[in-house]
Order: sequence, then structure tokens, then C-alpha cells
Amino acid sequence: MAALARSVLVTGSNRGIGLELVRQLAASRRPPQHIFATCRDPKGPRGKVSTGTGNGVVLSQALQELAAQHSSIKLVQLAILHFAFSLADTVNLPSIQRAIQAVGYHLKDQGLNLLINNAGISSHATLCSLDSQEMLNVFATNVVGPLQVVKEFLPLLEQAAKAAGKEGLSCSRAAVINISSKLGSIGLCLHVPEAPMYPYRASKAAQNMVTRCLAAELQDKGILCMAIHPGWVKTDMGKEEAPLTVEQSVRGILTVLASISQDTSGAFLDWEGNSLPW
Repeated sequence: MAALARSVLVTGSNRGIGLELVRQLAASRRPPQHIFATCRDPKGPRGKVSTGTGNGVVLSQALQELAAQHSSIKLVQLAILHFAFSLADTVNLPSIQRAIQAVGYHLKDQGLNLLINNAGISSHATLCSLDSQEMLNVFATNVVGPLQVVKEFLPLLEQAAKAAGKEGLSCSRAAVINISSKLGSIGLCLHVPEAPMYPYRASKAAQNMVTRCLAAELQDKGILCMAIHPGWVKTDMGKEEAPLTVEQSVRGILTVLASISQDTSGAFLDWEGNSLPW
């Protein structure tokens, strides 16, 4: 089986689905030549997750250990947004541009085949509890940030599409995959038994529209775009009661990505390849 793509970039790689994507890509039988694992601070102690013992584990530690085991993994700092007092402020364009330079250095003139926009945040705010700043914070992180990343990395994606020497659309040529959620599905809204989660659900619905627009605009450039729901997963965001392990979810995601083509550009699928209503 051929590699999913020669080069892959994953945002939000320091934990959860992003970390597992990097892990499974690197461990695959035909791994990508370049796996760019990005996070806000891949080498420093920024951000800790509770272990339940009162101590914290540095989130990027597992990513650093993984990179030490696989030469294909390149750690790239990518702080998509400026943060002021833990709230998203504006897009951090200098950080994105520095990441592009780092990625381009490794890719030379072959371009970036696959961009996976995984970084995001959740919010369980209800109508009574939300405020405007939280709504803007979630939108900046889940919608504006990923769109800006696609915009800035577009020249590398176009380069890969041209260099591939093949017709049609696929992850092995050039693709943008947005990790979405069925909680952003307007069609399923009344059938998903979850709290309103106004900021998160609205941001994912907006991200889905962005995906559709990207698919329409970039198809003629040879770039596939689609959204994928990873399932309800045992992560910091999904919590322990979630039925899916991160390993199961990512295994399904990578299987789906290996099978998509021009017919599924602009689609909204789940980790098992099922089509979801917008």
C-alpha cells in the first residue's frame, strides 16, 4: 500500500487526536517522508494536564519522545492565535509564517501534500452562561485560525498538487482535512442529546461552511477539501465517558483519508466513512 501522503502537517499535535495522528502516521507500514507536528510550544513546559494526583504532565513531553523515535517527525512551533489573559485575540500571522518557512525548508520544491486542521477548543456554555468574549474566543480558534492556516499554506499545497504529476483529487496529491464534529451539524442538532454548547456548535457549523467553500474554490487547483467527525473520543475534550478510544478514532480517520477522492471533496464524513448531514 502506498503512503497516505509524502508530507503531512497536523495542527494541535501535542495531545489527543493530533498526537495520535502523528503516532499512527509515523508507525504505519509506509509512513510519510515528512510529518510536521505542530503545537504552540513543542519544546517548553507551557500547558499542563492534570494527572489526578495534584501533579501535572507537560503536554508536549509525549510528542518530544515520539519525535525522538521517528526521524520523519519534525516538531514545528505554530501558535495560530495571540492570546491575552487566556483569551484569543488576533491571528498570530508571524508564527504561521515562521512555521511555513520551517516546513518549506524540509520540503524543498515538492510542496505540502496534506494539511490536517485538528487544533480546536470546546465550550459547554448555555444560553444563560455564555458571554460574548467566550463566543468570540471559540470562533477565533475553531474557524478563523484554521482558515488563516489554509490561506498561508496554500502556496505549498498548490506546489504539491502541481508536482504530483497526477489527475484527480486525493490526500497523496494535495488535501485539506478539517477535523469537525457532528455537533456542528444543523441537520442533526435536535437529535444529538448534548447540552446546547452554543459557542462550540456554532463554530463547527461555521467551520463546515468554510470547508464547503474551500472545496469549491480549490478543486480546480487540484486540492481536495473535506470535513471529518472523529466520533466521541476519550480525550481532554471528549472526557472519559466517551465510547471511543483515541486509537480507534484515528485508525478510522486514516482509513477514510486513504480512500477519499474527487467524489468526496466537500463532503462531511465520520471516522467510519459515513456521510453526515450538514
